[in-house]
Amino acid sequence: MKKLVTSILSLAVVVGLSGVAFAQEAAAPAAHQESATPHYPLKEPKELDWTFAGPFGHYDKGQLQRGLKVYTEVCSACHSMNLVPFRTLGDLGYSDAQIKAFAANYEVQDGPDASGEMFTRKAVPSDHFPSPYPNAEAAAAANNGAAPPDMSLLAKAREVERGFPRFVFDIFTQYQESGPDYIYSLLTGYEDAPAGFQVPAGAHYNPYFHAAAAFAMPKPLSDGQVTYDDGSPQTVDQYAKDVASFLMWASEPHLEARKRTGFMVMVFLLIFTVLIYLTKRSIYSRIDH
Repeated sequence: MKKLVTSILSLAVVVGLSGVAFAQEAAAPAAHQESATPHYPLKEPKELDWTFAGPFGHYDKGQLQRGLKVYTEVCSACHSMNLVPFRTLGDLGYSDAQIKAFAANYEVQDGPDASGEMFTRKAVPSDHFPSPYPNAEAAAAANNGAAPPDMSLLAKAREVERGFPRFVFDIFTQYQESGPDYIYSLLTGYEDAPAGFQVPAGAHYNPYFHAAAAFAMPKPLSDGQVTYDDGSPQTVDQYAKDVASFLMWASEPHLEARKRTGFMVMVFLLIFTVLIYLTKRSIYSRIDH
C-alpha cells in the first residue's frame, strides 16, 4: 500500500511539473509576440494614380517643373542630388538659356587652380546638383546625427515590398510606383503619436517611415509654402505629389523611351510568333501524318 501511495504521489508531481512546463511553453509565444519588433512601415503607402504608371505611362512636364520648384525651395536645403546634372532639365521643357540661368544660382567647388588651391565658381549646365553640406559628417552633425539621404535615386531605392500574392499581380499590372507612393505617403503622413508611444527626443512620429515609427526629419511641407505660377493648388497634398513625381523622373529619366521600346519589342514578338506559326503550318501541311 505504501508503495502504491508513493507511486501515485510521484506521478502527481510529474504531471504537475509537466503542466507547469506546458503552461510556460504556451505563454512563451504570446510573450514573444508582445516583445517582437513590429513590421515597418506601420501603415502601407497610399496608392496614387500617376501619369507615368502602366505600360503607356508618360511624365507630366508641368508636374515635373512644379516638383523641381518644391525640391529647389524646400528639399535642397538638406538633400543633394549628386547624380543629376543640370543639363537634363531640358527633358522638363526648359531651354538652354533657362538651364544656364538656373545652374548659375548654385556654386560648386572646382580646382585645383594654377597655385594648387580649390576654388568655388558658379555652376554650369554640365555640373550636378550640389550638396548643401561639404561632407556626410557635416550633414549628420547638422541633422541630429542622421545625414539626409541623396535624392538622386530615392524614388527607386525606397520601394516597399508588397508581399504575396500582390507582387504576382504587380507583374501583370506593371505596378512600379511603390517609390513615389512611399514618398508621397511619408510627406503627408505625419501624425500625433498614439497613447503610450514614446517619441525619442528630436524625432517625429510617422507611421509610413520604412525603418521605424519615428525619424529625424521634421514635417517639411505646409500649405502655401511654395508659390506655383500655373494656378495649381498650393497644398501639402499637391506639393507631395509633384516632388514625388519629380524624384521619379530623377531616378528614371528615360522611362518614356524604355516603355516605347518595350511596346515595340512586344509587337515584334507577337508578329514573329504569328509568322513562326504560319511557317510551321505551311511546312507540316505537306507531310503525311
